[in-house]
Amino acid sequence: QVQLVESGGGLVQPGGSLRLSCAASGSIFRLYNMGWYRQAPGSQRELVATITREGSTAYADSVKGRFDISRDSAKNTVFLEMNSLKLEDTAVYYCNADVVPNLFDGRLTYWGQGTQVTVSS
Repeated sequence: QVQLVESGGGLVQPGGSLRLSCAASGSIFRLYNMGWYRQAPGSQRELVATITREGSTAYADSVKGRFDISRDSAKNTVFLEMNSLKLEDTAVYYCNADVVPNLFDGRLTYWGQGTQVTVSS
């Protein structure tokens, strides 16, 4: 099985910073795009940032210039550096990855269980 485990969430004041990590493990033949999504209470899950296996990145307009996504290929890990946090950034943040787990299966999408980020004074 493929597992994604997020870490780094917590409580932070407005204007503060947090760094989220997500490590992929298990049966991984090849790891493609990875990304971060978030879901606030009463809202739909939305894209935050993505990164390809080549390192190309894309960001939602709401976080562009404040958040930075990166990855460590050797560790199958994706990071999200969050700076200048705002109240509206409060949400559960989910890690996402497109994976080819073995030679017999096609590309599949996996999700982590999420980590809570709360921005409050």
